[in-house]
Amino acid sequence: MNADRDHSLDSLLALDGTVMFVDAGGNYSVKFVVKRSAATAERPHGLSYSLTLHGRDGERIVGFDNAHMVSEGSGPGKRRRAEFDHKHVGSRVRVYAYSDAAALLGDFWEAVDAALQKEGVLK
Repeated sequence: MNADRDHSLDSLLALDGTVMFVDAGGNYSVKFVVKRSAATAERPHGLSYSLTLHGRDGERIVGFDNAHMVSEGSGPGKRRRAEFDHKHVGSRVRVYAYSDAAALLGDFWEAVDAALQKEGVLK
């Protein structure tokens, strides 16, 4: 058995294509798109993913993905990162430090809970 293998990756990959409602009224949903990919500088973990929380009218409230390059800072000092891992909370985009699939899922659900509390869905 490979000690470096991320055993939580199988659980994350199994969620690919899953959409589930996360409130009693069926107004808020999460969606998982997760695929293996070639390991590259942009996606060193060999994974392409998008984990999102959507609101009543379908707008994305929270998203963790690695679909594109992320910029840090602003103005002339703004720099682009080689890694694609990042998170969206509302209109803000921040670099996300991917460590493994279990941490990604935990961080995503933590951000979902915080957003649903802010929306007044969770107490």
